[in-house]
Amino acid sequence: MCLSIPAKIEKIQGETAVCSVGGSTYEANLMMLSVDELKPGDYVLIHTGFAIQKLDSEEAEASLKAFADLKKLNEEMDVEEQEKNQRLI
Repeated sequence: MCLSIPAKIEKIQGETAVCSVGGSTYEANLMMLSVDELKPGDYVLIHTGFAIQKLDSEEAEASLKAFADLKKLNEEMDVEEQEKNQRLI
């Protein structure tokens, strides 16, 4: 399964963008997109180090919210599993 993540462009240096997501920064190669159409503050999908698609901010924020919701659900399930295992001991 392939997964690309929406990231916000912080700065552009030639064909490379410094992007942020989840408090971390990543470099993304922009050769698959038109650099002239991108600016800091824009969102792009990053996959294997390449920006593969520009996203509008609403779409990006909805995707990031879905990732956050899944992370929270996973953490809740981990806690439930740990509590269940403690009861079995």
